[in-house]
Amino acid sequence: MDGAVRRELSTLDKRNAETVARQLAMTGRLLDDDPQLALSYALAARGRASRLAVVREAVGVAAYLAGDYARALSELRAAKRMGSGNGLLAMLADSERGLGRPERAIELGRSDEARALTGDEAIELRIVLAGARRDLGRPEEAVVLLQTKDLDKSKTGLTAVRLFYAYADALLAAGRKDEALEWFLATAAADAEGMTDAEERVEELGGE
Repeated sequence: MDGAVRRELSTLDKRNAETVARQLAMTGRLLDDDPQLALSYALAARGRASRLAVVREAVGVAAYLAGDYARALSELRAAKRMGSGNGLLAMLADSERGLGRPERAIELGRSDEARALTGDEAIELRIVLAGARRDLGRPEEAVVLLQTKDLDKSKTGLTAVRLFYAYADALLAAGRKDEALEWFLATAAADAEGMTDAEERVEELGGE
């Protein structure tokens, strides 16, 4: 665990801190493979240390990945009030989408906190906001929103793959099939670990 987490845990008595640390470790270990089970560990930690931002954030992240968007919103908001960073904004906005409220997601994207984001956090929020515009039947706005300097085919890594895929999907939703095929091909080229179905999308669109 990093230093910030250890500092928060140090405010608990030793035995409780050790138990909560184990529960948080299990939450992190299970997030990708079994978010529902991860959530159960995070909730157990919350029962012991609900006043720690790191615990509330863990519950929020696990709830988000488990599709429990109402709980995710509640816990992530609490974590932010307690001092967690603006990196939670993308999950907060996407949770609003999950609850069928894309307008609220867009509102979050207009906040000062959103404008202050940089790097991967800014890209993740932009992807969510593009999705919110598609939810509202405005795919061309989603396309424009994703057209930034980060849309660079020379880039690799998870964030680049996610951005390329979102852009390709937005283009397709806007009826721009040839451009969508180009960017699904770019996604497949960047996606060395097969994190997306970009290759299948290329085949569906008649690419090679």
